[in-house]
Formats: sequence, C-alpha cells, structure tokens
Amino acid sequence: MDEKEEDKSEESFRNHLVFYKKLNKTISDIQKEIQVSSEPKVLKHLNERIEAIELDKTRIRKIFPDMDSETWKDLN
Repeated sequence: MDEKEEDKSEESFRNHLVFYKKLNKTISDIQKEIQVSSEPKVLKHLNERIEAIELDKTRIRKIFPDMDSETWKDLN
C-alpha cells in the first residue's frame, strides 16, 4: 500500500489540533457511555472504538514530532 506524504504545514497542524481535540471529546463521551452500559458486547465495542481513536491520536502526534509533549497534554 502506498503511503501519501503528510501535509506538515502550519495550517495542517492547526487543523490536526482541532481534530485531536475532537478525538479527546469523543473518547470522553464514550467513557461516559461505558459507565452506564452493562452489556458485554456494547462495552467491548466501545473499548475498541477508544483504542482506534487512540491510534488516530498517535498517528497525529507522529506527523508533528517536533511538538513538545506539553502541547499534546494541553489538548486533553
């Protein structure tokens, strides 16, 4: 599979930061849903979604490796 070159411009960085914040919000929402759910299949699915979102967050951090860890922490 061919990998495309990621856009590492300042505008791309800002757009990725917005998306990163949305991912954090989504994880928070899923965690709330986990607290009220008791169905094993639903819990498994929700936990798998969180894992997938965490992979997206990792991918974004790898695109911009020069950013310090505080920048990413501040987005949580």
